[in-house]
Amino acid sequence: MKKILSFSAVVATALMIASCSCGGGTYNKGDRMPQTTQGDIDTVSYALGMYFGQMIKASPFGEINLSELRKGFNEMLNGEETALTEQEIGMIIQKYLRERHTYTVEKAKQDGQDFLEANKAKEGVVVSESGLQYKIIREGSGVAPTSQDTVEVNYEGRLIDGTVFDSSYERGETAKFPLTAVIKGWTEGITYAKEGGEIELYIPSELAYGVRGSGPVPGNSTLIFKVELIKVMPYNEEAEAAKKLAKEKAGKPVIKKPSSK
Repeated sequence: MKKILSFSAVVATALMIASCSCGGGTYNKGDRMPQTTQGDIDTVSYALGMYFGQMIKASPFGEINLSELRKGFNEMLNGEETALTEQEIGMIIQKYLRERHTYTVEKAKQDGQDFLEANKAKEGVVVSESGLQYKIIREGSGVAPTSQDTVEVNYEGRLIDGTVFDSSYERGETAKFPLTAVIKGWTEGITYAKEGGEIELYIPSELAYGVRGSGPVPGNSTLIFKVELIKVMPYNEEAEAAKKLAKEKAGKPVIKKPSSK
């Protein structure tokens, strides 16, 4: 999957560029290093344009007036009089981002509820007591895992708008993990599948990453997972107890018995 810099990462880098003391940190036409060609200037200028374009595209602002953006950019770059003070810049952006965050998580919650309401009426979709929805795509012939087992799977995770945010298929290898170490929707949902089968999970946000979200998953997102259950590795209580004991012993200092001499 093509990676996009997180908004916080690009802002941090933009601030680093803005605060750089090299050459005074000031735009200055004609200020070049020796042997720097116009082609060098053009290339780095284009790279900066791409960089800030990527930053804006990956940001949570939503609609942006590019005409006003260019105006503010040029006025700051050319040292002209601006409509806002430098102190006001941060206050306005932070206030807008807080309001935007509230809006987006509330909208995501409602969109997810609307999706699940319509989805539950589709053929083959089952709704569990927790609110999880699932559909058996291919019935397996092997065992069904318990919530404590480890599984080997191939899977694709996407948002309800179709955006793929995680995929073992794209990585080209299966994934193995204990069902105790994943989101609640996975822990429950995979127990409805059988080894060799395929299932589709429709996971409400409260059984996924909740209001905080995670990485490329926005807060309050309802998630869809297509999962092929390749292998079930049953939980072994005695083996796990032995592993736990070994870890505990490894973490304790070794105290030698005092010599009798």
